[in-house]
Amino acid sequence: MSVLYRADPERGRVWARIFAERAPDLTFHIWPETGAPAEVRYLIAWAPSAELLSSLPNLQVLFSTGAGVDHIDLSRVPAGVPVVRMVEPNVVDGMVEYATLSVLALHRNLLDYARTQTAGLWRPLEVLPASARRVGVLGLGVLGRAVLDRLRPFGFQLNGWSRSAKEIPGVTCYAGQRALEGFLSNCDILICLLPLTQETRGILDTHTLAMLPRGAALINVGRGTHLHQPALLEALDAGHLSAAILDVCDPEPLPQHHPLWVHPRVLLTPHIASVTQPGTAAPIVLENIRRHQRGEPLHDVIDRNRGY
Repeated sequence: MSVLYRADPERGRVWARIFAERAPDLTFHIWPETGAPAEVRYLIAWAPSAELLSSLPNLQVLFSTGAGVDHIDLSRVPAGVPVVRMVEPNVVDGMVEYATLSVLALHRNLLDYARTQTAGLWRPLEVLPASARRVGVLGLGVLGRAVLDRLRPFGFQLNGWSRSAKEIPGVTCYAGQRALEGFLSNCDILICLLPLTQETRGILDTHTLAMLPRGAALINVGRGTHLHQPALLEALDAGHLSAAILDVCDPEPLPQHHPLWVHPRVLLTPHIASVTQPGTAAPIVLENIRRHQRGEPLHDVIDRNRGY
């Protein structure tokens, strides 16, 4: 019985060490070394190919190395193989840090001050209290709830939207397509933390961005394909949106001469908001493997019908 890791090989060596120390009964392989494919019961992977999946006849569980599973073609995963998303403390903490940093940077006009510093201008801007700023989160899963929880002490007016109804203390929650416009109209700063599905692909387009109040700002830490980038550029250039902080884009990286690289109202980071850390992720996956071996329910299995 073996475990196959198919992701960043440098991090894979840390996974291998942890499994060797804590689970010597499990043979751990780092792709492209697979051992005997028929012996692989557990696959830990980012973007596993159809060829890889079809080569593992006795696969029992597929673990994503990321919080999302949109990098996996679920139609290629056998129906009886559960797919488990990554939920580990550093994924959550990293996202909370990045989202909080971005909200505060927009709230306190840091993009504006970076420009005035470059221009040699001493130009104070109006400072609004947090209580006057409405912050909304698209997507109320583990990450969205954690971000809202961290933002609450600042005193922002907090809103959240999800496909199904949620109740979160201190947050005005909206649910379903019909409530989307009401939610967006109450967001001065919008954070996209949606999972990527067929329903959410391209959700931030000309139509939905127009629902935001004039002068609103966008933070996208979901997936690049949530956002229609030409629509964002149009909204920024027209002054409808004031700024955007993007940790994800489409494609990644952007082509060298893409206008988002140089837009004065855009801050780009290279998909680093939340990074799985092997030291905390490996023990969590190993515990899930032990649960599977004991015949106990796995934690964090996705619903294939929903895609998350």
